[in-house]
Amino acid sequence: MGNPKAFLTVPRKEAGYRPVHDRIHDFGEVEQTLNTHDRQEQASRCMDCGVPFCHWACPLGNKDPEWNDALCRGEWEMAYKILKKTNPFPEFTGRICPALCEKACVLYHTTGEAVTNRENECAIAEHAFLEGYVTIEHPNRNGKKVAVVGSGPAGLAAAQELNYMGYEVTVYEKNEAAGGLLRYGIPNFKLNKQVIDRRIRVMEQEGITFHYGEAISSVAMLSQQYDAVVLATGTPTARDLNIPGRSLKGIHLALEMLSQQNRILAGMEFSREELVTAKGKDVLVIGGGDTGSDCIGTAHRQGCKSVTQIEIMPKPPVGHNPNTPWPQWPVILKTTSSHEEGCVRRWNINTLEFVGKDGKVVGVKVQEIDWKPNPDGGRPLMVEKGNPETIKADLVLLAMGFLKPQHPEYAENVFVCGDAASGASLVVRAIASGKKVAMEIDQYINKK
Repeated sequence: MGNPKAFLTVPRKEAGYRPVHDRIHDFGEVEQTLNTHDRQEQASRCMDCGVPFCHWACPLGNKDPEWNDALCRGEWEMAYKILKKTNPFPEFTGRICPALCEKACVLYHTTGEAVTNRENECAIAEHAFLEGYVTIEHPNRNGKKVAVVGSGPAGLAAAQELNYMGYEVTVYEKNEAAGGLLRYGIPNFKLNKQVIDRRIRVMEQEGITFHYGEAISSVAMLSQQYDAVVLATGTPTARDLNIPGRSLKGIHLALEMLSQQNRILAGMEFSREELVTAKGKDVLVIGGGDTGSDCIGTAHRQGCKSVTQIEIMPKPPVGHNPNTPWPQWPVILKTTSSHEEGCVRRWNINTLEFVGKDGKVVGVKVQEIDWKPNPDGGRPLMVEKGNPETIKADLVLLAMGFLKPQHPEYAENVFVCGDAASGASLVVRAIASGKKVAMEIDQYINKK
């Protein structure tokens, strides 16, 4: 604990975002960085609690007090070494993690101003790459081979852990590049894809083989060719909205837009008929989560006319929610950088029908609702409120989550991890799941 009184004298300071008028014209990362002095000062706010709840809250078990202490003393390399022991990809989580550790921070619960763990983590990772602390490791091989199907955060974490254990790892990816939703779901303004490419180059130099454009049709056959197989295929099926008018043109699943935009930025071209663009359009986003927020930011950068986001659930309270007390995750109103760029947000809205003209969507018929307690327990009951109305829209994006995959029975040497096992969740949980399945495979093979 570099400064035992810093939490009393140093206020929380975030790096913040680039100005709205500047960032909406490009897909560069919106988040800024603090200078070295301010970053170390922010790390000094960590109190090195006797019972550090941040350890418990982080799915990876990151040792925040330890690397914050090293960081505040200017020992950047030591901070990275501590961070790397638990987190294989701090450059990813440092950008896109919702920071479960910060909602568990004692300072958050006492002053409302948690230590800036996520930003500190990203700063440590970037400093490590800049100063050459990220070195290439060449593990001793044990003669065993493992296949990893899918190169999202779970697959990459499993591959890296297994590689360090000495296994010969081959990653199969159906798309043209690695990353999964990191590459094809999360916009560049939150995660520049060069960050992914940089990590993949390190993994390749450390001996991991990547095969792109290869969709695995037979897991059974693969399981006969390798000592173990990891299935990290994510949640490929998005939740749809099958109501009248769904077949109208101009209605798309969120990832149709997001993945296409990321591919365009990577140099891929699409025909006019294939293109999903918000340019000059009134956009309606159905779904109030992070994917919906990503659609809003992308729509602005494509030159939309307006954006409205609707959510079927009630508006969360601001700051504190008595219905989700510690140690539950606080369900409170979240306003992202994309929301700040301009968006009409509405809650308690049920979607009834897509309205069209000449085969194209021109509006969406919705109904304001309320929720009342279910006398039989379980999910609250939805009741209508007011009269139906039509929201003008010529581009509708469905961002309502993903369906949990159903798996058949596999051979005993096939292991499932990440969203493919749990359903859609956080990147940090996917990484933790990938690390866990690597240990399970190692135990399985050693027993055999």
